[in-house]
Amino acid sequence: MRLAYQYKLLPTTEQQTTLNRWLDRLRHQYNWMLADRFDWWEMNRCAINSCPLVCSIAEPREQPEYYGQKRALVGLKQDRPWYKEIHSQMLQDMVKRVKLAFDRYIKGDCNGKKSGRPRFKGAGRYRSFTYPQALIDWIDGNKIELPKIGRVQVIWHRPLPTGFEVKSAIITHKADGWYVTLSLQDDSVPESSPDVDWDNSVGIDLGLKEFLVTSNNERVEVPQYFRKAQKKLAKLQRFVSCKQKGSNRRKKAVNRVAKLHLKIARQRKDFHFKVWSWLLEKYDVIIHEKLNIKGLAKTRLAKSVLDAGWGQFLAIGANKAERAGKLTLPENPNGTSIDCSGCGERVPKPLADRVHCCPNCGLFLCRDLNAAINIKKRAVGHQARQLTGNVLAVVESHRRSPRCTA
Repeated sequence: MRLAYQYKLLPTTEQQTTLNRWLDRLRHQYNWMLADRFDWWEMNRCAINSCPLVCSIAEPREQPEYYGQKRALVGLKQDRPWYKEIHSQMLQDMVKRVKLAFDRYIKGDCNGKKSGRPRFKGAGRYRSFTYPQALIDWIDGNKIELPKIGRVQVIWHRPLPTGFEVKSAIITHKADGWYVTLSLQDDSVPESSPDVDWDNSVGIDLGLKEFLVTSNNERVEVPQYFRKAQKKLAKLQRFVSCKQKGSNRRKKAVNRVAKLHLKIARQRKDFHFKVWSWLLEKYDVIIHEKLNIKGLAKTRLAKSVLDAGWGQFLAIGANKAERAGKLTLPENPNGTSIDCSGCGERVPKPLADRVHCCPNCGLFLCRDLNAAINIKKRAVGHQARQLTGNVLAVVESHRRSPRCTA
């Protein structure tokens, strides 16, 4: 099992200068190696018998690849001695980043989905470097010994879990300072599916009017952190537009905008963790919708969808459930809002209609609650009329409401 624990660093002024210098040099070399791959690709990507009539003939040379670019680091240190001060494994990790970015563009990921053309990193866009072989021995009291940097003070806001082995350390520069992310692994934790109690399961329906509704009619309001901070963000962005480009005042104004975005992201992440802690404390199995978040982010609801952070929420839930020995399951959401959770009859309704009203069985309840019940029923394998336990109680309580007509 792999975990990531992040802590804030308090480097000295000299150490901050070293860290910024390393990031800038790694950024330059990243851009050079990415450009080298692009140059070869543009010159050699078509077969010689299918080249256009008018084209430039490239000099024959080997295709830039991962191991070849790693071997080139030896010559780099001879031609540019100032690269010798950077830890060798950081340079190797930089080559790996070039490989991953270019491979996702040319070949795609494991599912065959290709990413866009990799962009060159501008000033301040290369924000982290990695020690791939970190050790627990680096930690000494309230400090951590980073190779070629020295002892750096750390704010240990929570202790490291016992029994885990430190695998790597990532040093990241954010708007409010420097952070170290320790990747931990414990081989004693099994990777197989946990043995859970399916009777203690719940379905959740994610939404924008309410963040989620459970099949037991429990509701969590959507916080909308970004929308609440829009006025302050607009004011800070006006300050940026009034400053001269390249000036120190503009850099400070940009940093204030970055800090506000960082605060919004942290508020959203903290909210997601608290919601999952509440869910996993009550239930063993949580069934959620398998949403097409990228598709929804291209619609008119894009700002609200991204502000809710559904993708991050589901990723956090899978990780926390694994650590707690519980289970999260994705379920196809197609038709969950249309199908009646009482009789299975399809009741088409527009998105603006927030109430489910079945003319067949008279069930009258919230549209999101109806979807949450259907999500749970699909996962646990219940038929249309087979409702158990608390789901039946919720449906019956709403069945007492006045019947409606379609």
